[in-house]
Amino acid sequence: MINEKLKILIIEDEDALLDVLQLKLTKDGYLVEVATNGAEGYEKIIDFEPDMILLDIVMPKMDGYEVLEKMKKNKIYIPVIIISNSGQPIEIEKTTKLGAIDHLIKTEFSPLDVVSLINKHIKIINQKKVILKNDVDGFDMTKIAKREDKNVKSRNVTILLVEDDSFLREISSKKLVKEGFVVYEVIDGENALNVINNIVPDLVLLDIILPSLNGFQVLDRIRKNKDSKIAKVPVVMLSNLGQDEYKKKAKKLGANDYFVKANFSTDEIVKKILKMLEK
Repeated sequence: MINEKLKILIIEDEDALLDVLQLKLTKDGYLVEVATNGAEGYEKIIDFEPDMILLDIVMPKMDGYEVLEKMKKNKIYIPVIIISNSGQPIEIEKTTKLGAIDHLIKTEFSPLDVVSLINKHIKIINQKKVILKNDVDGFDMTKIAKREDKNVKSRNVTILLVEDDSFLREISSKKLVKEGFVVYEVIDGENALNVINNIVPDLVLLDIILPSLNGFQVLDRIRKNKDSKIAKVPVVMLSNLGQDEYKKKAKKLGANDYFVKANFSTDEIVKKILKMLEK
């Protein structure tokens, strides 16, 4: 049994195998969600936010390769174990390049083998988290990019910009600095939480697809922070994901606003930020 209920998503179209794996993993203490095709599976990756994914290759609507490619394109870094009928070197090479951490051949494994493999990788992940926590305890604010312009009248407002796209981060930061804001920049969710705890910014501009923790996870942890000042920090989601489901999820988690990057210029974003801060 595991100490915490870690979340496992199984994306598999064979009902019998799906049922066996779900039953075994649930009995072993995991919180399990399932999907029977790649399209449904990708939606659950976003909504369920699993700690690990078991992914079939040959499936309807969207195959395993397409799921991995979409995850890679959108910078979703969740460990994936492939469960496949093939096990051919060309398949293993392709899925490994797309980010899979391990492979199982359906004819050669039992549910116990699956649990053992998951536990092995969870242990590795937890060890990395311990290392990360130790780094956080000795957190050095000088490692975080800070921008301000001494030649511009300061608004005495600090903004944390959480964006992993270097081009977008650069142009957004420059525009905000020219408007008199002090801007801190980070590219991942873990460091975003770090900076928030250290400086308590006046506002957070938060991308959704990020390394380590995604924007929804960061937002959720901000709102659940025991320090009321941090929990009430205004958060604006700034994303390429324009679907209503993402906007609804952001609102439910406590976002103050949601900007689709393609729909707003940096000038418009600054104007909206100013209106929000005035309120």
